[in-house]
Amino acid sequence: QVQLVESGGGLVQAGGSLRLSCAASGRTFSMYAMGWFRQAPGKEREFVAAIRWSASSPYYADSVKGRFTISRDNAKNTVYLRMDSLKPEDTAVYHCAADRKGTRWLPWVQTDYDYWGQGTQVTVSS
Repeated sequence: QVQLVESGGGLVQAGGSLRLSCAASGRTFSMYAMGWFRQAPGKEREFVAAIRWSASSPYYADSVKGRFTISRDNAKNTVYLRMDSLKPEDTAVYHCAADRKGTRWLPWVQTDYDYWGQGTQVTVSS
C-alpha cells in the first residue's frame, strides 16, 4: 500500500503562486510515476502534470504548460507542483496520484494510477 498526503493549498489572488506537496509513504520503493489531477466544482477530474521517478521529461496539460512546474525529491518521496501566474479557472481540489505498475507512459490516463490522495483545495480569486 502507498499513502499519499497533499498539502500547500489555499486562497491566492489571480497572478499569484502556490506550491503543492505530495508526500508518499508505505511501499514507495517501486513507484513508477506521480501525477497531479484537479477537479473543479461541477466538472470532471482532469490531468494537470506528471513525472516519472527515474526519468526526466515531465508532462503537462496544455492549460498549465509554462505556468506550472512539477518536480520530485526521491529521497523524501515527495512530489511538488509549483503553480505560478494562477488564474481563477485554476480553482479546484488538487489530487496527487501514484502509478506503481509502470506498464506505459500515458500520464493523463487516470485509470493507470493505483493510489490517490484526498486532495488539497486551491482557490484563486479574481
